[in-house]
Amino acid sequence: MSMKNKKIGIMGGTFNPIHYGHIALAKAAYEYCELDEVWFMPSGISYQKQQQHVVSGTHRLQMTRLAIQDYPYFRCSDLEVSRQGYTYTADTLRQLSDEYPQYEFYFIMGADTLFGLPKWQKPEVIAALCTMIAVVRDDVDTIELQSQQKYLEKTLDAHIILVPFKKVDISSSGIRDMLKRHDSVAEMLPEQVLEYIRCNRLYL
Repeated sequence: MSMKNKKIGIMGGTFNPIHYGHIALAKAAYEYCELDEVWFMPSGISYQKQQQHVVSGTHRLQMTRLAIQDYPYFRCSDLEVSRQGYTYTADTLRQLSDEYPQYEFYFIMGADTLFGLPKWQKPEVIAALCTMIAVVRDDVDTIELQSQQKYLEKTLDAHIILVPFKKVDISSSGIRDMLKRHDSVAEMLPEQVLEYIRCNRLYL
């Protein structure tokens, strides 16, 4: 009898800094799709984001480790941070499939990402190597989303699961602004992450 393949969620992001919204999103995907684990993967150099406000990969990796240490089913991966050059999801999934042929990968994203996906680097490779989990906030128009889901399933032969999610009003950019103003962000991210930010004088 063959072992059931482990279902691994991949939670990518800049995590600059990581906050409770990211954790809630990963938990929603984990529970809804009955995943075995979720691997948090801070991005290296994203070709889609301006870099000037992004702290080093080492800091973002460490904050991510601290944020998820109390969740036995969350792991932290340095795969993207340690790679040279720009970070492309297609390359990451290729590397994961080569290294862990026994696992099934689920790529977790915000539902709005589905609209930009065709413009990503090699979207057909992404579609071939994972199931996509699109987490849908409760304030999003699902009709437009479902038609985009059908379109991607047809054009890319993608497999997409829409996961309902109660919107969390926290953003990394909002946290960075509040830290600059010395406002309290204690409700928005784990205490050990805040402690790390303070000790390393990040985002000041």
